[in-house]
Amino acid sequence: QVELVESGGGLVQAGGSLRLSCKTSGRTWIINHIGWFRQAPGKEREFVAGISKGGTTSLYADSVKGRFTVSRDSAKNTVDLQMNGLEPEDTADYYCAADSFPLPKPAERSSEYEYWGQGTHVIVSS
Repeated sequence: QVELVESGGGLVQAGGSLRLSCKTSGRTWIINHIGWFRQAPGKEREFVAGISKGGTTSLYADSVKGRFTVSRDSAKNTVDLQMNGLEPEDTADYYCAADSFPLPKPAERSSEYEYWGQGTHVIVSS
C-alpha cells in the first residue's frame, strides 16, 4: 500500500504564496507519477499539476501555468507544489495522488491515479 499526506494549506491573501507538500510512505518504490488535484465547493475535482517519477516531466493546467511549480525529491519521498500569485479562484481542497502504471507522462484524469491523500485546504481571500 501507498500512503500520501498533504500539508501546507492555509489562508492567504490574493497575490500571496503557499507551498504544499505531499509526503509518501509505504511501498513508495512502485510509484510512478504524482499528480496534484483540487476541488472547489460545488465543483468537480480538477487536475492542477503532475510530475514524473524522475522529475523530468511536469505538466500544468492552463489556469496555473506560470504561477505554480511542481517539484519532486525522491530521496525524501516528497512532492511539493509552490503556488505563487494566488487568486481567489484557487480556493479549494488540494489533493496529491500517485499512480503505479507505466504511463509515459503524468495523467490529467483523476481516474488514472490509484492512491490519494486526504487533502489540504487552501483559502485565498480577495
